[in-house]
Amino acid sequence: QVQLVESGGGLVQPGGSLRLSCAASGNIFSISTAGWYRQAPGKQRELVAAITSDHSTNYADSVKGRFTISRDNAKKMVYLQMNSLKPEDTAVYSCNALVLRYGFTVYVNYWGQGTQVTVSS
Repeated sequence: QVQLVESGGGLVQPGGSLRLSCAASGNIFSISTAGWYRQAPGKQRELVAAITSDHSTNYADSVKGRFTISRDNAKKMVYLQMNSLKPEDTAVYSCNALVLRYGFTVYVNYWGQGTQVTVSS
């Protein structure tokens, strides 16, 4: 089994910062692309940022220059540093990863349970 567990969400004032963490555990041989998605009430889930195994990144236009995704392959961790937060960044943020398990030959998509980020004064 593979688990992704997010942490670091919370309430922050506009202009503030938060750092989200995603810890992967279980039967993991390697992790390919990992990413952060978010879903605000009444809206579709959207990709916020993604990072490949060789640390190439891409971001949603709405967060470019404010958010930074990173990963620690040895620790099986993925991070999202969020700066200059805006009220419109309020959403449930979920971690996603393509995982190759020991004994398998196909990557499988896994999701965390999500963590709430609320930006409000």
